[in-house]
Amino acid sequence: MGTRGEIGLKIIEAGLIVIVRAASSENLVEAAQALQAAGVRVMEITLNTPGALKAITSVREALPEMLCGAGTILMPGDAVVAIEAGAQFIITPTLQLDTVAYCREQGAPVAPGCASPTEALAAHRAGADMIKIFPAATFALPHIRAMLEEMPYLNLVPTGGVTPANLRHYFEAGCRVVAVGSNLLSRTVLETRDWDGLTRAASAYVEAITAAQSTADGVL
Repeated sequence: MGTRGEIGLKIIEAGLIVIVRAASSENLVEAAQALQAAGVRVMEITLNTPGALKAITSVREALPEMLCGAGTILMPGDAVVAIEAGAQFIITPTLQLDTVAYCREQGAPVAPGCASPTEALAAHRAGADMIKIFPAATFALPHIRAMLEEMPYLNLVPTGGVTPANLRHYFEAGCRVVAVGSNLLSRTVLETRDWDGLTRAASAYVEAITAAQSTADGVL
């Protein structure tokens, strides 16, 4: 599935992780196809989505060029079954040093959720590849910018409240990846199967990411 370093680099190059949290795993392959049509290269299926493990396997089989990871990992055991199902990276809502350690053993990039500079530094020292900052709107840009001024080696991933209009600010602050969930892929979109609308909406994010990457200082 590619080495940890290769997958991590692909995530950074993509600059965008689309989070899929759904009431059912039905139609998730179609949703992934609509995202890929817009140029999205990385998606995360949350483990609290019914049938998430099967959906991860199905997406990996149907779209081999799409990186597909697992989110809402609450303990190492969740990471075990997710990686067995084909998840290429792991995202947790909280700092879980045991889960970080397991992912490192398995060669899977991991992004624990951190709520403070102390947690973020602990995650980095434990070997986390990325650090999820959620909800980004609550912590706000000054907080994220200040963290990166003190610890520029952190790979922070703002999550929650990210839009095509504001994502450039995160890149300007020093972030290289952002994550978006219901702002792009809502349950209504999945229930109505509005794949054309999803592709259009995702295209706006991809275009904004490309623009942000080309103008932000220190970005690939």
